[in-house]
Order: sequence, then structure tokens, then C-alpha cells
Amino acid sequence: MTSRKILVTSALPYANGHIHIGHLVEYIQTDIWVRFQKLRGHRCIYVCADDTHGTAIMIRARKEGRSEEEVIADMREAHIRDFAAFDVEFDNYGSTNSEENRQYCHRMWSEIRKAGLVKEKDVEQLYDPVAGTFLADRFVRGTCPKCKSPDQPGDNCSKCGTTYTPAELIDPKSEHSGATPEIRVAKHLFIELEKIHSFLNEWTQSGEHLQPEVANYLKGHFLGDDLRDWDISRPAPYFGFEIPDSPGNYWYVWFDAPIGYIASTTQWCNNNGENVDDWWNADSDAEIHHFIGKDITYFHTLFWPGMLKTAGCKLPEKVHIHGFLTVAGEKMSKSKGTFVMASTYAKHLPSGVLRYYYASKLGSGLDDIDLNLEEFVAKINSDLVGKVVNLASRSAKFVSGATLSEAYPDDGGLFAAAAAKGEELAALYEACNYNAAMREIMALADKANKYVEDTEPWVLRKDPTKADELRDACTVALNLFRQIVVYLAPVLPELAKQTEALLNKPISSWDESQSPLTGTSVSEFHHLMKRIDDKQVQQMIEESKEDNAADAGETAAVEFHAADTWKDAGDALGNEPLAEECTIDDFVKVDLRVARIIEANHVEGANKLLQLTLSLGGGETRNVFAGIKAAYDPETLVGRLVICVANLKPRQMKFGLSQGMVCASGGGGKEVFLLSPDDGAVPGQRVH
Repeated sequence: MTSRKILVTSALPYANGHIHIGHLVEYIQTDIWVRFQKLRGHRCIYVCADDTHGTAIMIRARKEGRSEEEVIADMREAHIRDFAAFDVEFDNYGSTNSEENRQYCHRMWSEIRKAGLVKEKDVEQLYDPVAGTFLADRFVRGTCPKCKSPDQPGDNCSKCGTTYTPAELIDPKSEHSGATPEIRVAKHLFIELEKIHSFLNEWTQSGEHLQPEVANYLKGHFLGDDLRDWDISRPAPYFGFEIPDSPGNYWYVWFDAPIGYIASTTQWCNNNGENVDDWWNADSDAEIHHFIGKDITYFHTLFWPGMLKTAGCKLPEKVHIHGFLTVAGEKMSKSKGTFVMASTYAKHLPSGVLRYYYASKLGSGLDDIDLNLEEFVAKINSDLVGKVVNLASRSAKFVSGATLSEAYPDDGGLFAAAAAKGEELAALYEACNYNAAMREIMALADKANKYVEDTEPWVLRKDPTKADELRDACTVALNLFRQIVVYLAPVLPELAKQTEALLNKPISSWDESQSPLTGTSVSEFHHLMKRIDDKQVQQMIEESKEDNAADAGETAAVEFHAADTWKDAGDALGNEPLAEECTIDDFVKVDLRVARIIEANHVEGANKLLQLTLSLGGGETRNVFAGIKAAYDPETLVGRLVICVANLKPRQMKFGLSQGMVCASGGGGKEVFLLSPDDGAVPGQRVH
């Protein structure tokens, strides 16, 4: 196997907040992949940094009477401490406020200027008259100018994906003061992305660098039209780097933040006698792998590759994009205590069990992962304690202080069969398909435990004449245990260290899974992992409730409703109260299906109706008349996925036969909103 040279990054955590368990999905996912690559013998470097610039840091420092540097220094220490508590191990952890980052910003800016991609124009920007500052995109919220979804951030809509400027928001509000922002004119600098449209189309659609659903998303939402100019400057006052050839203007945080990847690499190189160009120059033989959440896809798959290409830098080999964390099927909730800070979790539960649980949920796609607390307890106790650690606890104590058998005993082919699984498991790790890998590893543990059950070393121990048989049985059990630990080492580094100490043999290579240990000494057995108790989880939740209430200036007894966060008013429910209860038998009679609108037309003589042809896949179609004319233009609907009632009895109307119904919300007229499934759904799928 040829050794690879790999540089890995995670998204830079913002220096204005602490790490919570939602953040940890990404850093644990990345750390597992890095540890796996190192175990395979590749040269793999993992760098990250704090994202430190922007208005939020400036406002916070002002409120606290401190300098921005003091604020970000304190948060850096907290971030590093939290990551270490979960065995997230960086080769370098830097800061976007470093001199290395400033220098690389200058260098890349110079190349972008030379390429003729920069233009200047006056911009109407929102200004907070109470806070006395222009507002960064993330600190303005309002109604999307395209789909009219409320409570959207100032740069792109989380509902329809449209990008816009904060000034285009409907009814915007400042998140700093709650004030209605004023519109003021300031000079801004823009990068003309449309000039590199062909490159971005080629790079994103090559099939090599992005997950298919990401490539399709970019093609459908952005690359099909002219790319908008990217606003990369902000006027003073602003905490960041001043643009050298535009005094009074500062690089927008999304310009200098990804350059922080290069700056952090530079720091690592300086500390290890290496040259950063050997990693980041376009002709480098290194692979660059970025791990990010799906909320920052646009920046890492269009802006960032465009910057790198223009500056003659190495392009990412792969951008690995993951979904979000939900708890019990819902967004993390402060009132319910499920908005858990990393530091709070670490007080109550071991880090390794969260690493394993996340791994058991993470696939190679963009699906959100759910932390079900009951399942969490059951899975840890069943998989890690009941299956993996059980192999050692039921055998090691019988040979502690002695040695394993000099020759590996007959185990019915168990070790060899599990060794043959090594490359398959490696391919799953490589593809970030951790959940499939965990299932395969637990299947191996099941077979190993059956061996222990069949040989019963605790019974053999009672018969002195069967000492050799006992030693052989324990040798097999401990080797099967160690083999499984090698496969789990990227996920559970602490268990790997404990196993090294128990069997006096390092786990330094994936190949350790291919050959059994013989004749080595066995140390005194100590418990490797304890069962998780529901009480530990509940204590963590209760402390989170108290902490969240205190942070919000509340007491623990004051209920905080999730609707307060999302500003969900009760007007719609009040206008149309809930219907009478129905049974599950009533509900299953309605056959809801995903359908694609393949044709949409005006209906002559109809004031409210559009005629839709819906495809259910496989040539199955439905003709539907829908009362959505005031809300939608027919040409915007073709190709869209909707939810339809597919088994509705056909109805003969004045304009033709209607064979179903599309599902929508709203009060009617222009206030109609078609329901659409998430990306990945296909026509014909039933909605349950």
C-alpha cells in the first residue's frame, strides 16, 4: 500500500461561544478519520484554528470592557480544553488573528487582484444605530425575500437556499440590540465569481470532490445561473485585518477564515522544520480534506476553491459534508436541557461512549444524526460493555500475571475470518461510512462472545487438569478482543491504550489486526469500561437546564419555550384550530407519496387553479388541479418534488379530471406554501 500525504481540517469554531455536543459531531467525525489514516500508515496532519474576527467579537469585548485579543485568548483555552476532553487531537490549533494568517491573506489577495477578479461598488448596508456598528450578515435576521420564510439569517435562506444581502431581507432586526437597522451606504470590494464559473462548474461536477447530493445541489441552486459577486469587505468599525490597498475596509470573516487552514499549517510547518508550500502549492503531492457541516457548503465549495485556484494553491481532494445533531428527533433545546455544552457532558459521562455513539450514526451522506438518550444508554451498555469489553473481562483475569499460549490455538477460523474483514472495514472508514463499520465490528464481537460462551473459561478454571485448555481459551478470547479493539481504535483511542497496557503490546498499525499475539505477558486486569446509568444522563440534562437558565438570566424554574427561540407565533393555529383526533387506522388510509411536477400550466377560465402533471416514477402519473395560482408561477414548479395524496378518489371538475391533491400549508391566496421532502427523496416513496 502506497503511503499518502494528507492534510485534514475541520471548520473553525467561532471564538464567541463554547463548544457543545452538536459541534462535536464534526470534530469527532474528523478525528476518527485522521486516526484511521495514521493507523493505516499514512502521513496525516490535522490542523484547525479559532475563527476570531467579526462584529460579534468586537461587540462582546466592548460590553465586557476588554480587548478583543483578551476575549479570543480566553475562548481559545476553553476550546482546546473541551476538544482534549473528547480525545480530539490536533497537530496544530491556531487562530485567524495570527500573523501567519495576515500574511497569507495579503498573498492571496494580491493574486486575486492580479487576476482581475476584484471590483468596487457602493453598497447599502444595515447599520445598528444602538450598537453603533455595521451589521455582519450573521447578526441580522428577517424574512427571506424569495420564499418569505421568517427568521432567516442575513446571507442565505435555510429554507430555500437563496443567497442575498442583509439589506434585501424583509423586516430585518439586529441580533445585537434588537433594533431595526438603518440603511447606510459604504464602499465594498467584491470578487467576481462569474469570471471563474467554468472552473467551479468543472471542479464541483467532476464526481471526485463532493458527495453527489452536494454537487447536484450546487448545480441546481447556483451553477445553473450567473454567479453573484461575492462581497468580501466590511467598513470600519470591524475587528479583523485591514485591506492593505483599501484603507478603512476590512476583509470579511469568510474571506480570512478559510485562509486560517493555511496559516495553521504554516505554524505546524514552522514547528516541525517543514515548508508550507509542500502542502498547499498547486503542484504539491498532498491531499487536502475538509470536514464541514452542510450549513457552510456554499463557502467551502464555491468561494474557497475559487480563491485557491486563483492564488495557485492546492485544491481540496474532498470536502466531506455532514448533517446536524438532533436530540430525540428535535433541535437541541435549552429548556429541555438537551442543549448540552461539551464541558457539562464531560462532568457526567465518558468521552469515548459519545465518540462511539456518533460513529454508530454517521454515514457518508448529509443526513442529520439523532441522539436518542434511551438508545444511547442501551447501545453503550450492549455494544461496548456487553460485547467488546466483556471479551476481556471474562478471560483476562484467568491469565493475569501469566502469558498467552506459545502457539495460537484452533479457534474454528474466527481470527482469520475477522482478519479478512480488515480491508472491507478500512474502505468503510475511508468513505466515512462509520455506522456500517460499527455494525460489522459488532457482528465480529457477537461471534467472539459465542466462542467464550461455548468454551466457558470460568468453568475450565475450576479444573486444575484443564489449565492448558483454559490458557488456550483465554488466548483466543483476548486475541479476538484485541483484534476488535484495533478496528475500533480510531473511535476509541482510550480503550486502545488500555488494551496496550493489558497485553503489553502497542496498537500502532491497522495490520495489528492481521496476526494474533502469542507468548506475550498479560498484565493485571482492571475494568476497562463501566455501564452507563440513566441517572448519569439525567444529571447531565438537569445541569444543562440550570446552566442554560442562568445564561439567559433566568432561574431554573422559569420555562423557556422553544417557540420563543424560533419566534413561532400562534396566529396560524388560532385561525385554524386542530381537527378532531383520528386513529392510526384513519391515517394509513391516506397514501401520501413523493411526486415530481413534470408539467405545470395555467387553466383557461380558472382564477385559482393550476394544472399539474405529477410523476410517481416508473411512468405512473397523476393529473391534478391545485388552487395555488396566486402563489406560484407554473414555470417555477417544473422539476420540483412535492407531497401528493395519491389514492384520492378522482373528481370530475369543470376543467378536467383531478386524480389527486398536492399538500400545502397556509391560509390560501398568496399565502400558500407547497410541502417538499428533503434532498434524497425520490418520486414514488411513501410518506409515513
